Amino acid sequence: MSIQIILASESAVRAQLLENAAISFTPQKPRVDEESVKEALLAEGAKPRDIADTLAELKARKVSEKNPDALVIGCDQVLAFEGGILSKPVSEAEALDHLKILRGRQHSLLSAAVIYEAGKPVWRHVGQVHLSMRDASDTYLKDYVIRNWQSIRFSVGGYKLEEEGVRLFTRVNGDYFTVLGLPLLELIAYLTLRGILPK
Repeated sequence: MSIQIILASESAVRAQLLENAAISFTPQKPRVDEESVKEALLAEGAKPRDIADTLAELKARKVSEKNPDALVIGCDQVLAFEGGILSKPVSEAEALDHLKILRGRQHSLLSAAVIYEAGKPVWRHVGQVHLSMRDASDTYLKDYVIRNWQSIRFSVGGYKLEEEGVRLFTRVNGDYFTVLGLPLLELIAYLTLRGILPK
């Protein structure tokens, strides 16, 4: 079955995951004011899982409206910690603050993916991973942020597990792809079931 797949995301990591899995797609940045939507959802008392799912769906819907014949994948990731969420750091100082808050404790990453087709949602999944961060020193955390800022500035929590950030953790319970921001195995299962990928 030949159908165009669009990734409604500007994430280089998500694009790399699909490329590595030999899935043909076209990236297209969705026009969504994520922070405004997130703030509104938080004001309504929405749970982190619902925030990730809503943002993923909004991105997929926006791109699907202009590409009704394509299969559009929208994604979002939320870091849940002690009843709240942490967003991408806007500065090195904020990244350091986030890491200091998380060290020695457990938090969760929720990665949502929603597929739209012909302007309607046809599939969705929210994966969750629990991560335990070691009690790293102030000195190490500061040096870590300075060394890695250009990469971690695009990551919730201020770290990347696939890079030096792995040294911050003592335990990761869950799917690695979900940590990277895309529930890839579940996505592949759906695309295979649909006949878009061969069995």
